Amino acid sequence: MRPARFQEFAVETLMKAPDVQAAEPWQEEGRPFGVHITFTTGSQLWAAITAASTSDKYDRPEVPVMDEPPVEVPVPELYEDGKITPARAEQYLAAMFTNAGNAEIAHVYAYTSGEMAAEPNTHPGVGLVFHSESKIFILFQHTARAGQGKGGQPFDLQSAF
Repeated sequence: MRPARFQEFAVETLMKAPDVQAAEPWQEEGRPFGVHITFTTGSQLWAAITAASTSDKYDRPEVPVMDEPPVEVPVPELYEDGKITPARAEQYLAAMFTNAGNAEIAHVYAYTSGEMAAEPNTHPGVGLVFHSESKIFILFQHTARAGQGKGGQPFDLQSAF
């Protein structure tokens, strides 16, 4: 799945998530694809979307590869004392994408926690591997606590938001 189509899928999927108030396409300089998520507490997360593929040629029409979607997983608790940590956001978003029932998705994982966790200092985010062998990376960029900043201005990634 290519970034533009994934962005649409991400917004649609996250709008169905029980702890998400809003999800919309987002971009900033150098990051043409992303998603801005507002959780039910008013906390916000801005995440960039990037991709990698060894076989998909972007100068040709996209050909989705379908197979069994991932097996559903329990949805973890998002909040701790009314706040969200990047690790909790990773697990929650990974569960939402896993449980979406999308036949293009082979596997979803959190960067800093779970079975495929990378080094402890890895930037937080979520990865998706597709049956086509392409990959999408959702990199957490900015956060804002509820009521923080004028009009929900993004801040550097916080330890809790």
